[in-house]
Amino acid sequence: MSAYTPEALIASDIDAYLDTHANKSMLRFITCGSVDDGKSTLIGRLLYDSKTIFEDQLAALEADSRRVGTQGQNIDFALLVDGLAAEREQGITIDVAYRFFSTEKRKFIVADTPGHEQYTRNMVTGASTADLAVILIDARKGVLTQTRRHSYLAHLVGIREIVLAVNKMDLVGHDEARFDAIVADYRAFAASIGIDRFTAIPLSGLTGENVATQATTMPWYTGLPLLAHLETVPIDVDARQAQPFRLPVQWVNRPDLDFRGFAGMIASGTVRPGDSVRVVPSGKTTTVARIVALGGDLTEAVAGQSVTIVLADEVDCSRGDVIAAADAPPEAADQFLATIVWMSDTPLIPGRGYQLKLGTQVVGATVQPPRHVVDVNTQAELSASTLALNDIGVAEVYADRAIVFEPYADGADLGGFILIDRATNATVAAGMIGSALRRAQNVHWQSIAVTREAHAAQKGQSPRILWFTGLSGSGKSTIANLVEKKLFALGRHSFLLDGDNIRHGLNRDLDFTEAGRIENIRRIGEVARLMADAGLIVLTAFISPFRAERDMVRSMVAPGEFVEIFVDTPLASAEARDVKGLYAKARAGEIADFTGISSPYEAPQRPDIRIDTTRESPEAAAERIVEHVIGVWSYDL
Repeated sequence: MSAYTPEALIASDIDAYLDTHANKSMLRFITCGSVDDGKSTLIGRLLYDSKTIFEDQLAALEADSRRVGTQGQNIDFALLVDGLAAEREQGITIDVAYRFFSTEKRKFIVADTPGHEQYTRNMVTGASTADLAVILIDARKGVLTQTRRHSYLAHLVGIREIVLAVNKMDLVGHDEARFDAIVADYRAFAASIGIDRFTAIPLSGLTGENVATQATTMPWYTGLPLLAHLETVPIDVDARQAQPFRLPVQWVNRPDLDFRGFAGMIASGTVRPGDSVRVVPSGKTTTVARIVALGGDLTEAVAGQSVTIVLADEVDCSRGDVIAAADAPPEAADQFLATIVWMSDTPLIPGRGYQLKLGTQVVGATVQPPRHVVDVNTQAELSASTLALNDIGVAEVYADRAIVFEPYADGADLGGFILIDRATNATVAAGMIGSALRRAQNVHWQSIAVTREAHAAQKGQSPRILWFTGLSGSGKSTIANLVEKKLFALGRHSFLLDGDNIRHGLNRDLDFTEAGRIENIRRIGEVARLMADAGLIVLTAFISPFRAERDMVRSMVAPGEFVEIFVDTPLASAEARDVKGLYAKARAGEIADFTGISSPYEAPQRPDIRIDTTRESPEAAAERIVEHVIGVWSYDL
């Protein structure tokens, strides 16, 4: 095989060579399908046939092919893409591998995605930025479960250009009837999930037939080879430019006192100086004064360009806001319905607080129990109480404040989001917004004449939420009772919310599963916040075993109002007290999900107050807490 030969233009005029590449359009595509359908081999062949392999790479490829390849003494093109040791050992793709190559007509970024079901989440990652999907099918095996799954996911994330690459045609004798049968089978499935068009190409990634050149072995196929199709398929850039203008603000550019611009990449539409724009969600309107780019001011900017917009008026605008066409702004809501692809080994915990990232916006959010999950093979909607790894479900998402969005069908930039675990900072899910919930559009904050500041001033105190947390039997309720007695004696206005008492009324419908406990704390947090708004000092005595939920309540109120009090009692000491006999029942298996025995307790890492009950009496602890709350120490407290 001949090695890569550089273009003559590189040596004669490097600037001209770079200009030709800079002006080429870019196509992002993925290859997906079932295990051993030949995805990595096909990409390796594309890289080779487009002459993107240098001599040293080719030499290394030939050596690797002899050592760990699967093609005997011939080149194993899959090794160009499968770079992980585990991938080469097993002959499979595990992680998403991105490769760049170009031809005279277009530049490409291709993502080779895994075929194994357990790595479906990696496939979603690669598909999230793709314009086209190449769905591979082994001509010997036909349409498989993963073929259906990946096709469904590609369509779900908005990919509308589909290539059905029927691979390994050399192993079925280039049989036209076999190809037609596979296409007919796939067409029936594609129609059932909403794929109305696709391009089918018979090929062989190993031999290169119909990859870059027309195959003489299949004269019955008169369409384009794969590479020629990729070079000519329309890219959705023009469609995005025809949509209303949207610029998610990434950062405020303020190099000096005389310049204030808003930088970001234009998600859709076109903008010119003088255009009327609206800042969402605030709704403030103004006009565009300047469009600033690296080379100077522009008279026009379009979707895909990164620019700095200077507005004619001094309006409040910051990272996370969206500058949009004044007459066609996007929506803003804090509750919406979304399709969620779960990507974590740890299942969804309904009601738990996650971080939601949509474009440049980051907010706290909770996911309700799914309305249903989708069986990819049958498209049946199945009931489920949670989402497990690789599940695709539809659920309601509640954000802690309004976010700017559009339905995913109108654009991925403002329609697609990810969920992040607060504790591990790991991405656990990808989501696509369908619509705002009607109740979110009809429920508005009511302006109240008597403010929370007025309530606090009337009572002559600063509102606080004293959040006592610790194991069952640690002494939370005892210490909280003593604190409230001392506050009452000092004329302070307070109220104690005790875990057992609340379970008799407000939260009597909740169980003690992890999801039930999370909802228990969420409700208590909302009640405590309302009481703090009334100017009260609120005391809560709950195990509240999970850090994420305690942090969720902290985020509901103003900085400094939430005081986390860790009643730190060793498990052995708490169990020795066992006033209610709960530990004995838990040890006997009579109580499930009991904190410290069969359910974890996540101790505060940096509590505001720590009470060591092995060294400090309840009276002394209460004294110290009151001192912290009112800022005065006295022997008489």
